[in-house]
Amino acid sequence: MNIKLIVLFVFIFSFCDLKAQNRWNIESDGSISWTVKKGDIHTDNIEMSGRFISVIATYGVDEKGKPVLSRQLVFPMLRTIPNDTHANIIYTFGSEIAPVIKINNRPVNEQVNRFVLRGMLTFESTVNDNILLKREFFPSTDKPLAIEKYTLTNSSGRDITVDIEDFEKKSRSHPEKSLYGVYEISAKSFMPGIYTVKSNESLTFAVLFTGRKISEKVQVVDIEKELDSREEFVNLMFNSLTFVSPDPVLNRMFDFAKIRAMESIYETKGGLVHSPGGASYYAAIWANDQAEYANPFFAYTGYPTAIEAGMVSWRWFAKYMNPEYKPIPSSIIAEGTDFWNGAGDRGDQAMIAYGASRFALALGDRKSAEEIWPLIEWCIEYCKRKINDDGVVASDSDELEGRFPAGKANLCTSSLFYDALISASFLGKELGKPSQLVSGYTTMARNLKNNIEKHFGTTMDGFETYRYYAGNDVLRSWICIPLTVGIFDRAEGTTDALFSPELWTEQGLLTQAGTKTFWDRSTLYGLRGVFAAGAIDKGLKYFTDYSTRRLLGDHVPYSVEAWPEGNQRHLSAESALYCRVVTEGIFGLRPTGLNSFTITPQLPKVWDQMSLKNIIAFGGRKIDIEISRSGEKIKIDIISNGKNVISVQTGNGKKIEIKLK
Repeated sequence: MNIKLIVLFVFIFSFCDLKAQNRWNIESDGSISWTVKKGDIHTDNIEMSGRFISVIATYGVDEKGKPVLSRQLVFPMLRTIPNDTHANIIYTFGSEIAPVIKINNRPVNEQVNRFVLRGMLTFESTVNDNILLKREFFPSTDKPLAIEKYTLTNSSGRDITVDIEDFEKKSRSHPEKSLYGVYEISAKSFMPGIYTVKSNESLTFAVLFTGRKISEKVQVVDIEKELDSREEFVNLMFNSLTFVSPDPVLNRMFDFAKIRAMESIYETKGGLVHSPGGASYYAAIWANDQAEYANPFFAYTGYPTAIEAGMVSWRWFAKYMNPEYKPIPSSIIAEGTDFWNGAGDRGDQAMIAYGASRFALALGDRKSAEEIWPLIEWCIEYCKRKINDDGVVASDSDELEGRFPAGKANLCTSSLFYDALISASFLGKELGKPSQLVSGYTTMARNLKNNIEKHFGTTMDGFETYRYYAGNDVLRSWICIPLTVGIFDRAEGTTDALFSPELWTEQGLLTQAGTKTFWDRSTLYGLRGVFAAGAIDKGLKYFTDYSTRRLLGDHVPYSVEAWPEGNQRHLSAESALYCRVVTEGIFGLRPTGLNSFTITPQLPKVWDQMSLKNIIAFGGRKIDIEISRSGEKIKIDIISNGKNVISVQTGNGKKIEIKLK
């Protein structure tokens, strides 16, 4: 039998075996679904967001097959006192907050058949044995509002009478705890009443969950318009910057990740702001989540809301530049009016310079780049002043903020600064900055790379890899960082260490060998790094297993923050990091100018083709990258604004430079 057919059959049977073990299935309409079996007791939660609200829905079925639904509502712009990082009005409505529904004067007995996820949560149930009920729960895209829409379809074969309870529950905040006056949170039935529903006809009603200042008028709601707006957003996410591969799990997980990465953007009084979420982090930015993780991805999406949120974050950070070179705060909070720096200097200036320079290059807008440049230059000068006697960058901690030791100089901060210098040298040249400044960045990067090897390079547990800081003698997940910034001197040993039993688990990478703690962000950095280093065939299994668990397992459908801390919250920036495993890891996409980039595609042996379509970047160009197998080589086609700008055959994993006209 042809070897490719054997590989294909192995892949198909492996996928079918995985599918049989999963709770959820992939559907042809872009959704995933969980068909409830008898005795299938399970609950899960999902976060969904709009500009003025975030909802964390806990849903599932109990031992009797009845639905479980609790709705935790977060209103980021209804600020509480003290107005700190967590000063959001949060209110939870449990399963009891639902209209009493009677059919022919009998209370309904609801049995759940199926759950569906595609940017909203859908229940499909049977009530009173032969009547269908669909519930769709979703946040408004532009109002402090969540909607639970009910559609009852009479499949009984005869006319029925449906009685929908008229109910409302309200809660008001205490004025002394509310920044903008008293707030009112309410749950109210929409379209209550008594209806006759003929056979095969449907009845629609809803519950509206709202939050407002009592000084504001109650908004008039059109639930069909709200549903259309949410679906329009989800469709936009599915159709922009698409990843096409032979693996349906990776394709779908990439689509879902775009939803979570770009829905968590809030309209604050200081502008549009991307925030992590998780019932804790809203109307605020962080040097890691936004500057380092999310913004570099946003620059490829063409989504104006995300791009503007990126620009707002640079403006917020830039306000804290100072001539004394005191560190910019780790986090700017409370709609931009305050800050948090409780962990000291976490290497935040390296994070900001890294993300801002990549963002400016990929966006390809000269005016925006000129606006961002002073922040990049300031952060680089700050880091330069923090270089210690060993030639690496000192910082108080890292993005884990002391949860695990980071020494006085850690591998992450120096690696990010190295990448920032490379990107800033590209950007400075594009913007016509002084040649001495630009060449200085290049020289500094070269020296820093050498010093990273001297200071951090070591043999640990038999692996030729890195220590995370001076004195570190146990493997850490962040040894992957050099691979993500193009430092491959210890790629083989680092890859082996990452995938060894000491670090890799069924949940991904442990933060530190010998512990039980995992953070998805380091797993996603690790996968991106090993792909960038050329270990595509070794890494693909781990990437597929991870994606299958997150998309189709028991806690779906997004990457998570951490465990045990946060109990695997669906923080938003982790989903941006998932997408970057594909764009920067598998495709090796790296901006080198306002209209130029390199790609280093890594086509797995079991795939014959892959593509990234509808990239919007480098001055608003629409770019497709198509990779296909051609004998022992791969064929690369780059299409920009409908025109093929390059078509070349080369070896797999070879870097290609592209200059757009």
